[in-house]
Amino acid sequence: MKKKRRPIRPAKLSDAKEILRLIRFWAEKGKLLPRSLNDVYERIRDFFIYESADGKIMGAVSLAVVWEDLGEVRSLVVDEACQGEGVGKALVKRCVKTAREIGVRQLFALTYLPDFFKDLGFRDIDKQELPHKIWSDCVRCHKFPDCDESAVSISLGEDPEDG
Repeated sequence: MKKKRRPIRPAKLSDAKEILRLIRFWAEKGKLLPRSLNDVYERIRDFFIYESADGKIMGAVSLAVVWEDLGEVRSLVVDEACQGEGVGKALVKRCVKTAREIGVRQLFALTYLPDFFKDLGFRDIDKQELPHKIWSDCVRCHKFPDCDESAVSISLGEDPEDG
């Protein structure tokens, strides 16, 4: 039975430590890059939150604007207890919607779960297609320069009402 949840919402400063808890959990398993609490606070406006009816944060995602019309889905994290319940998909859909609204025309993610993103309309791309600017975060990864993540991307077009 699916748990009742509130709508996805923008993150608040008071969410930062819970966001970091989820990020650390998955970063320790090698599933995404770690982030510091300072980084979460500095980028709190990039985050969206999915929470249960009782207010527990079940997932988070960050939408980063990388360049003129390019955005990135970052730090997609879902509480282990909610895996397979659609939380991650709902968070990515919110990123896509918001990206369209602000004029992002291409949205990408670096991921170990490319099929998850493909189910949402993303396609595989060569990492070399991405601007070098995005690799500034990658140098913090213990796997750099031998990244084993897949790059996926979706074209958002110009109409914010699509999808």
